[in-house]
Amino acid sequence: MNLGQLIMISISLSMDAFSLAIIYGTLGLDKKMTNLLSAMVGSFHFFMPILGNLIGLFLLESFLPNPDFLVGIIFTILASEMLLSLKDLDARKIKITSFYQALLFAFSVSIDSFSVGIGLGVYEENTVLCGLLFSIFSFLFTKIGLDCGKRLTIRFGKIANIFGSIILLILGIKYLLISF
Repeated sequence: MNLGQLIMISISLSMDAFSLAIIYGTLGLDKKMTNLLSAMVGSFHFFMPILGNLIGLFLLESFLPNPDFLVGIIFTILASEMLLSLKDLDARKIKITSFYQALLFAFSVSIDSFSVGIGLGVYEENTVLCGLLFSIFSFLFTKIGLDCGKRLTIRFGKIANIFGSIILLILGIKYLLISF
């Protein structure tokens, strides 16, 4: 694969992070959490393809569940949590406040880069270079998505949260369906 193809893969992998970041940006996260989420997503997008490459196809087929199913479960849980907490939105802002919530967010948008890492191993690509490209693009797309989501909230408030939750639920269902 040439550099252009690797950049296209990097952009494709970053789209999940971007769309989910827009949704979470509507939650009014502070700058510190926005930076933490962006950095965590970038870090996961660096290490997940390398880990996928090291573990290999055999281990994925033999021992691990379908990554699409796992992503679908995580997205569906996150969407349900967002929808259930909408009734309290006026009383309190929903925020990702803990390191573990940020970790779940970063993991859920980065797990697809794990399976891409397995594929890159088949093509004998430089996984460190790939991980670096994935990391840079996912960091940037997450940061931009969180900032866009914040602007949506200022203009559209609760409607943006409902819309974001529905998109997340649809993504979760899509991943669940393609895992079968």
